[in-house]
Amino acid sequence: MSPTNPAERHPLLRILVWILGSVLVFIAAAIGVTALVSVAYGEHRVAGQIAIAAAVTFVFGILGRRLVDRPSGVTVRQGFVVVGLAWFVFSVFGALPYLFTGTIPGLIDAFFETASGFTTTGATVVADPATLPHGILLWRVLTQWLGGLGVIVLGVAVLPTLGTGGMQLTRAESSGLSTERLTPRFQGTAVRFWLVYAGLTLAAFVLLALGEMNPFDAVVHALATVSTGGYSTTAASAAAFGAYTKWVIIVFMFLGGVSFVLHFRALRDPRVYWRSAEFRIYFVLIAVAAALIAGGLWIEMGAGTAVLEGVFASVAIVTTTGFTSSDFGAWRPALQVLVVGLMFLGGMSGSTSGGIKSFRVGVLTKAAYADLRRLVHPRGVFTVRLGKRKVADGVVESVQSFFLFYMLIFMVSTFLLTFVDANMGEDLDLITSTSAVASAMSNLGSGLGDVGPAGNHAFLPAPAKLLLAGLMIVGRLEIFPVLVLFTRDLWKR
Repeated sequence: MSPTNPAERHPLLRILVWILGSVLVFIAAAIGVTALVSVAYGEHRVAGQIAIAAAVTFVFGILGRRLVDRPSGVTVRQGFVVVGLAWFVFSVFGALPYLFTGTIPGLIDAFFETASGFTTTGATVVADPATLPHGILLWRVLTQWLGGLGVIVLGVAVLPTLGTGGMQLTRAESSGLSTERLTPRFQGTAVRFWLVYAGLTLAAFVLLALGEMNPFDAVVHALATVSTGGYSTTAASAAAFGAYTKWVIIVFMFLGGVSFVLHFRALRDPRVYWRSAEFRIYFVLIAVAAALIAGGLWIEMGAGTAVLEGVFASVAIVTTTGFTSSDFGAWRPALQVLVVGLMFLGGMSGSTSGGIKSFRVGVLTKAAYADLRRLVHPRGVFTVRLGKRKVADGVVESVQSFFLFYMLIFMVSTFLLTFVDANMGEDLDLITSTSAVASAMSNLGSGLGDVGPAGNHAFLPAPAKLLLAGLMIVGRLEIFPVLVLFTRDLWKR
């Protein structure tokens, strides 16, 4: 390799180019699979266009691997840089199938759709997914499935050359997955996560196919459900299907919101679920939300329907899946306020869901209670415990910092979205702006007002779409990997 190669002279750039190239090869392979699906459905012109998108992605991936030598390892700092930048790059290349087929002709719209897919947000600029070719429908949901546990975590699982930096890369990309090893080498741990993930997806497909869905719809909804993504084959989302299908989706949305470390351990002893303090918090949050929503819908819908819609909505929103069974934008104002509050929660750490996460909700609540006790007993020593385990002071401080940054970004972004739209002729109301930002950051997808279940994001101006797409990535990476890109210390040699 020539010593004049800029990537070789800069270790961080070399690692970035190598890892991006390696993972782009897998993305190209996934795009190629969707081209074959289009061929199977007789969509030959679309298949050719998707194949070109796969070829372009593959060429860039191979170039990335050939331009530089394989890095020997990845530091924590390098892992944050790689992951923080990689997700923006993946979203650009993932937009190629939309652009080459013309199904989403604008670059910004295609980038928005892809970022929404990889981050499992589910927000869309497509008015009616049923009008899309089968290959594109599958690509939309494959982006969600690949992004569910993490695109780079998949690379760590199947690519031995990424194994040396697996812990650092996973720590930056997927909160919770990196804190516990299931095998001596983290690559083996990543493989086990993906096996459990694939197993849940297969189970969801089988149960959905046994109901009213055809095989293709069952595949799409299984991928979208376990990844807690929410892309559907119809504009009506889950409302287009019956009670059996909705209950199957509920079960697998709930499982998608559970830590995959816990899933793996539960294969030997299912009792580990309830022994987990975070799981109990997660379960109670959903149960309380379901009871409140069902109670609010009881008179209008009757007992049976209210319970189904209450459970579906609470699980879909808390797990940030984005499926909708009814238009919660048409519910009474009190329930809409509850919906906005639920958007921030999220599932367990190490799951496929977004949001603040149940672990942080529990720590914040316990820390706030400890602070109140200190006011009454100034000389007292109070520790924060989650279940029987003491939470280290450093962890409490980290959670509080996360929450501070989360709410600060939420408030600033809401102002920016309203300001941008007001200056570009779009008079968005506060409900639409607030819920659009909240749903983007939490990777939920559906908001209220004009971006509610009955609408989409196509009407927003380009700067607003770019802002929301950026917030999706920030939310998916849980803020810090993106924020550290703007710190001076990160780039010091």
